[in-house]
This record gives sequence, structure tokens and C-alpha cells, in this order.
Amino acid sequence: MILTSTFLQCRALSRIGPIASRSLNSAAAASSFPSCAQTQIHTHQTYQRQHQLYSTSSPSAASSTAQLVKQLRESTGAPMMECKKALSSPEVNNDIQLAQEWLRKHGTLKASSKVAGREALEGLVGIQITELENGKKVASLVKVASETDFASRSEVFSTFVQEVADAAAAAGTDGGDETDFASRSEVFSTFVQEVADAAAAAGTDSTASVDDIPNFLSTAKNNDGKLLSESLNDAILAIRENLQVSSISLLQSSSPNSVLAGYVHGRSSPNATCGSFASLVELEGTSDKDKEKAQEAAKKLAMHIVAAKPLYLNPDSVPESVVQKEKEILMEKMQGTNKPPEIMEKIITGQLRKFYEGICLTEQPHMVEEGNPKVSKFMKGLGLEVKAFRLMGMSKS
Repeated sequence: MILTSTFLQCRALSRIGPIASRSLNSAAAASSFPSCAQTQIHTHQTYQRQHQLYSTSSPSAASSTAQLVKQLRESTGAPMMECKKALSSPEVNNDIQLAQEWLRKHGTLKASSKVAGREALEGLVGIQITELENGKKVASLVKVASETDFASRSEVFSTFVQEVADAAAAAGTDGGDETDFASRSEVFSTFVQEVADAAAAAGTDSTASVDDIPNFLSTAKNNDGKLLSESLNDAILAIRENLQVSSISLLQSSSPNSVLAGYVHGRSSPNATCGSFASLVELEGTSDKDKEKAQEAAKKLAMHIVAAKPLYLNPDSVPESVVQKEKEILMEKMQGTNKPPEIMEKIITGQLRKFYEGICLTEQPHMVEEGNPKVSKFMKGLGLEVKAFRLMGMSKS
């Protein structure tokens, strides 16, 4: 047993010897040559040094370019690729101001050509009321159309609508200064004068509309001094839809005792007085007293106008052709009834009274006041008279 155990120990030692020798040789080799991981680290460090020496770009340059693109997008609303193209243009060379001009020249033309001719049935209506130095007021009512409701609810679109309304009201406030007034659009200055003349006539609608809107946009400026035509192009570039200023109206108070008020339905933004429908109304009192009450009455009447949607101020303002057409319709309905002419005349008079209640503001039941009193009767009780109104809204028909 002792001999066998000694034999096995010797044999085990004979097998372990070569393995130990090889391990020692490997350790020596490892001390003489770098490991694979060390070689990779060394190679990567060498590449980085060479890249820094020979590369023309740097992380800071890429970061600054991204910041410029972000800044340009925020200021213009243009797509990212358009901003990159503008900044990389040789004549721009990463200059923000030049890039904005490049986008107006190239991006706007491209965007306008793509959206031109598209149907624009959505949009917003905006109002602005400005007080003159003589105590009178001027109010503007504008309509700007877009292709989709989504675009019309954007901040860019509502801001532009408000800019047009502000500029229209500002143009109206310059009506007393002939020098400054002459520097405005001739078409719009004529329009303002027509409104002033119409407002002086009792019982008539003191509103009119601009026929040459492009001319007005090319001469009127926003509060920042930018032409409205440029603001329109910027909005088209940002929204990528066909945008059109389709209507501009102005309402001017006829006397210092008048008050103007407006109402916007479906307001799109807290920063702009524009929505799906808007109205303006002028009330005149017998004196300058109780203007606060008159202002409150005007606000409520403006709300009624949006809800009831009258077509005319009073029965006298309804065109004779419209009245005759209604009479003919009523006569046709009564044919074959064999009623005496005087009875038929009374029936027609009563039917016309209902007809006026539907289309004339002064004859309508006030939808905002308690008990729905007749508008003209209610205003008379307050010592007020309805002088003019204007209603504008987006219609898909």
C-alpha cells in the first residue's frame, strides 16, 4: 500500500510539471508583449489624435449648426430641411438674418406655388377696436381663410389675423391726418373716408369693404414695422397652406356719444381676438353720461348679433327689391283664398312684420336680455339707439 501511494504521487508530479512550465512561459510572454485590449486602446487613441489633427469639423461646430437651425425654425416656422438648406447656402453662410431673407425669396415662392389654387374654406375672423384722440372709436373686422381648421387654430395663423385687424384699425385712426393718411394705401384711405361719410348718415350701416386687398397688404404694416404681405408669406411658409385675406371692413363711431363694442365667438387663442364668428355694433346715446351702461348694452347686443345673424339694421335699410320679392311670395300663397283685397293687405302687413323680425336687428327679440324684449324698444328704454352693426363669419358654402 505504501509503495502504491508513492508511485501515484510521483506520476502526478510528472504530469503537472510540463503544465506549470507552460504557464510560466505564458506569463513571461505576457510581460514582454501588450495584451489585445491594450492594443485596441492604443489604436483608438492614435485615431482620435489623427482625427483631431486632420478633421475640418468639430463637435462644437455641429452643435452650433443645430442651434442655428432651431433658432431659424422658431423665428420663421419653416421646416427643418428648408432651414438647413437656407443656412448652408453660399450667400447665407450661417447668418440668421440672411437665412430669413433666403427663405422669403426661395421658400415662400416654393410654398406659394404649391398651395396656389387650393380651396380655402376654413379660417378665422378677427376684430380690433381703437380709440381716437377726439373720443371717437374705429373698429376693424377682417376675415382670413385657410384650407383646414387645424391650420386656422395654430398660433401662427391667429397672430397673423390679429396683425391684419390691428393694421386696419390703425389705418382708420389716421383718417384725421391728411399727410400720414396720404402715405397709406389710396384704396384703403378712400375706403375709410367712405365709412366716415356713411357713419354720418343717420340710420345707415356705417361699414364698407376693401376692394383691393392686395394693395392694402402691400402698404400696411404690423406693430413691428413689417409689411402685412411679408407676414402673409411667412405664415404660408410656416403653415404650408393656401391663406387668403378675403374681407376687411371698418366701422367708425358717428359721434362722441357713440360706443362701439365687439364680440368674438369660438375664440381660437387667448392672445388674439379672433374666432369663427365676430360682430361689431355702434350704439348712440343722447348724452355722454352713463357710457359704462351703454358699453355693457353694446357688448350684449354684439353677442345677440352673432346668435341671431340679422341681415339688415332696420326695415328702412332693407332693399325695396327684397321687400317686393317677399310680397310676391305672400300673394302667391294667398291665391285662391277668395279673401277681400283689404284683408289680404292686412295679412301681408302682418307677415312682413314677421319677415322683418327675422332679418332686421332692431325688430328682433333680444336673445341675451331677460324676457327677450324687442331690440329697438329695449334700447330706447336705456336712452340708446342702434346706429350700425357688422357681422362676419366663416362659411363653407
